[in-house]
Amino acid sequence: MRVLITGAAGNLGSHLARHLMGRVSLDFRLRLMIHKKDLPFPLPESPFVESVKADLASPATLDPACEGVDCLVHFAGVLFAPNPEAFLPTTNTVYAGNLVDAALRARVRRFILISFPHVEGETAPGRLANGTLEGNPVSVHAQTRLKAEQYLFKAYQGAELEPVALRPGMIYGKNILMVDAAKFLAQSRLLAVWKKPTWIHLISIDDFLECVRVAIEKPGIWGVYNLGDEKAVTLQQFLDKASERWRCAKPVRLPEWCFYAVAWLCETFASIFRTRSPLTMDFIRIGMVSYASDTSRMKRELLETLKYPTLSEGIQIL
Repeated sequence: MRVLITGAAGNLGSHLARHLMGRVSLDFRLRLMIHKKDLPFPLPESPFVESVKADLASPATLDPACEGVDCLVHFAGVLFAPNPEAFLPTTNTVYAGNLVDAALRARVRRFILISFPHVEGETAPGRLANGTLEGNPVSVHAQTRLKAEQYLFKAYQGAELEPVALRPGMIYGKNILMVDAAKFLAQSRLLAVWKKPTWIHLISIDDFLECVRVAIEKPGIWGVYNLGDEKAVTLQQFLDKASERWRCAKPVRLPEWCFYAVAWLCETFASIFRTRSPLTMDFIRIGMVSYASDTSRMKRELLETLKYPTLSEGIQIL
């Protein structure tokens, strides 16, 4: 089979590319799609791995990228840019639609969209996300990703092809951008978190990558899968335990308005000087939404046994 990974130069896309590299052979080939950034690793000298340049904004470039592909895994997106409300309806929805249309033209059998449980809105251990496509999220990040999911499932309906949405909770481990940023702030004694407990559902990078691999290779995979470990925790608990692992002080608790104020300053500075914005108002908005998922389908069809079933076991990889 030939697998296409979009956003292969990005954080999670490059993790998956490396994870699958050892499987390449005459029967398993990788095509890594890039746009402006180069791959963060050298390509092996193998006829079974290739890179291709394409632009999600330009449908004509997507047809060659999708040609001959059996399974497509879509990561590509825009992060750390100011005013995401202005561009996310395009990058998360229109561009994803361009890719879905190209995949249909190429008869790509399975389309895997990497999403997140926030698309269902606020959930918690007593009210789990269950894989619905009828959520009511508050952030633009989640609203636009939900529209991409809805477009995918509607477009593939009746086409005898297999649309898949994987909704991992917070992915943690080494070389994960958000975790690395938290570690840097903790070591600089700048890490803070809001006071209100916020539920999150973790999954280690190792278990996430295995879930994606199985979703690529296993016959009969279709629909929405929530990915998470055995036990939801609060963001505050996660950051406290992570800081202890890093031998740093626990993050200070601050009122919510402080984080919105910092995000506004970051966005304003980035807009004026045309730099990246590590925080945005919408990023804080989505970060304050609690989420916990029903992962029974994941355990049944993708990964029955997790390498790191809870944070207690997974803390060692931070």
